[in-house]
Parts: sequence; structure tokens; C-alpha cells
Amino acid sequence: MPTVAGQIALYTPQTRFANMYRRSRPAMNTPFEPGHPAELGFSPQRIRHIQTVFEAATERRHLPGAVAMVVRRGKTVLHSAIGVQDPETGQPMALDSLFRIYSMTKPIVSVAVMMLVERGLVLLGDPVAKYLPEFAEVQVVSSIRGHARLDKPLQPPTVQDLLRHTAGLTYEILGTEPIQRLYAEADLWTRKKTNREFSRVLAGLPLMFEPGTTYEYSRATDLLGSLIEVVSGQTLGAFLRENILEPLGMVDTHFDVKPEQHQRIAEPFLSCPDTGAPVELIDIRKPYPMESGGAGLVSTVGDYARFLQCLMGGGELQGQRILMPNTVRNMTADHLGGMPQHFTQRSGYMLARGVGFGLGFSVKLQEGLDPLPGAAGLYGWGGIGGTTFFVDPANDLFAILLTQAPNQRDHYRPLFRTLVYAALMD
Repeated sequence: MPTVAGQIALYTPQTRFANMYRRSRPAMNTPFEPGHPAELGFSPQRIRHIQTVFEAATERRHLPGAVAMVVRRGKTVLHSAIGVQDPETGQPMALDSLFRIYSMTKPIVSVAVMMLVERGLVLLGDPVAKYLPEFAEVQVVSSIRGHARLDKPLQPPTVQDLLRHTAGLTYEILGTEPIQRLYAEADLWTRKKTNREFSRVLAGLPLMFEPGTTYEYSRATDLLGSLIEVVSGQTLGAFLRENILEPLGMVDTHFDVKPEQHQRIAEPFLSCPDTGAPVELIDIRKPYPMESGGAGLVSTVGDYARFLQCLMGGGELQGQRILMPNTVRNMTADHLGGMPQHFTQRSGYMLARGVGFGLGFSVKLQEGLDPLPGAAGLYGWGGIGGTTFFVDPANDLFAILLTQAPNQRDHYRPLFRTLVYAALMD
């Protein structure tokens, strides 16, 4: 039977194993009390339907498993573990299963940068080269009569450009254009370089666009990880742990998983259920020299919910303040102002019509235009492994879906958001 309001849902015929496994897990790390959906403006039947839909996806083996959470007014109306954590062993999914959250790392690192801004150590308008001097000589590619040439950019990329992905950078996963091929040839994806080494390699590659002119989802947040290290004098992991993760009680959020916690890692299918191609996700059982600010963290629904509730609270959670309210408002406002975005070969337009981008988050500008529901001011993002979240301040709610199904993300992430709003009665 579907469960709501913070109860564990374990779906496996191995009931004895499941019950034993559940007793071995620690208490959930969540500050939220369960609430009755009807009292919080949701249809109980529609909330149950969300879980029913995802149960069906796991039963037909289109998803291995998932953990979903919906919180309104500080109370959970849905908090469920569905399917299996490991498709090969049949180990059931648990509420505290560990997921590779990939680009859901970016909002956390962006918050860390804004903490440095609040301390007066960084200015958004500063050139990136002020903190990463290797970018002082960066060049941008341009075309003159059909011939490519390299020039000094008209204006240098700034910290704000890195936060809003307008620094002229790109991602090698977005296409096979010349600059993207250079990224791939530089092995930027291997994580074998330290953050500082990564920054120096990237600075030696041309920019794909003039800074401040084009939105292109990019390696920018990885550079912010290096910037944090230079300014703070700490590794990125140490800075996040000391300033965000420990103050907010995010005890399960790290760049790698220690051996004693390996049994909690959520895994994908070995092969894609749609194409049959092998599914390869990063090995999180070992540390890498590069702590990727753009895609490196592992987390749980409970931990990430604490981070989102902190943002909902204007930068404070349970007496721990990491940002001021005006900073949160600035981060979750649109910083593009109608700036064009690049149409990528593999992902099309990253932002739908009616959606802008702030400092680490996409931002819904108005109701309508965007094919997904939600009020103006809704912000969020997702990860390539299949994870997603959104925060809707106008409706005082947020929701998180964690799964490890990279090739199915384009279906289940919008489906989840659609079903959440289909359950909202006010």
C-alpha cells in the first residue's frame, strides 16, 4: 500500500531481509514533521497517485528505485522510498539511500560563493582573473569571413558570469562543436586533476562566447570550486563541510562514500532499459583529486531537504544562519534579463521559454510559456543521474526526487513536478 507523511515504503518480496535492513539504518536526518495532505492543501488521493506512478515504473523495470519528498509549510506530505536501491541484489530502497546528485551540487557551491560575497572577500562584478590569475590571458574564438581567430574578449568573465553560466564557457557533453571537442580532448571529465589544476587547463582553452552575452550551461561551477579554494585557503570539501554541511546537519553529503556506508549507495541498472546501452555513473566509493563543484557530491533526500528548507527560511535553519534573506532573494532572481541562450546539439535549449537563471538556479519568470506548472519565482535544478528539485516560495513548498536513471531523467523529472502540482488543491 502506498505510504505518505514520512513513512518508509519498501517494495521487495524479501520481506525478512527488508525488515532486518531497515532496523539497521540510523534515524532519518530530517527536521520535518509529517503532515496530513488535506490539511496542507493537497489531495490525499493525488498524493498517493504520485507514489503509484513511480511504483509502476519500478515494477516494469523502467526505474530501479527512487526516493521522493514533498514538503509544504515545513511538513512532509510525501516522503517515500520506492523500488530497489540495487537492481543487481534486490536490496530495497531506503529513505536514507545515498545518491550521486551530480549538478545538484551546483546550488550548494553557489551558496558557498555567496557566503564569501557576504563576508566581503569576493565581489560579483570582479573579473575571474582576480582570483584565478590563469584567466588573465584567456581568449575567445570568433569568426572573420568564415575563418576562426582568437582574440582577447571585449570584457573579462566575472564571478557573476560563472554563477549564471554566461562566462563564455561550455560543457563537452553538450555537443561536438570545436571548443567542446577541445574540452573532451583535455579530459576535463576524469576528475584526476585537482581543482586548481583543472582551472589552469580550462584557462588554456578558448572561450566559446564573449563573456556576458550568451547563456551556455557549462563547467563554470567547477571553476567556482577552485575560486573558493583560493579565497578561503581550504579545500572545497573542507569549506563546504565547515560552512554549510555541518551547520545545517547535512551529515550524509560528501564527495565520496566511506567503506562503512557503501551498503547505502543507490545504483542504476547495468544497462539502459530504453536503449540497452551500458549505464556508467561515477565511482563514488573512492576519493578523486578533483572535488567537482559542478557535479561531485553524494547526498540523501533528507540532507538536501535541509538545504532547501534553509533557503526557504531566508538562509536559516534551526537557528543556523548561512546566508541573509536578501542574498537568497538575489540568488533566486533572474540574472539573464532576456540574454540569448545557445542551442546545444545534445540538449537543445537548456532553459524553457519563460525560464531564466539566477546565481546557481533556474528561475521561473511567469506562469505560462514554460510547459511545467509552478508559480512565478519557482527555482530549482537537477542532476544528470536522474535527480531533481524545485522550490516554490509563493506556494510555500518544495519537492525532491532522487533516482539513478540518467537516460530516463527527461521523462521522470517533469513527470514528478507535474504530478505534485496535480495534487495541489489551492
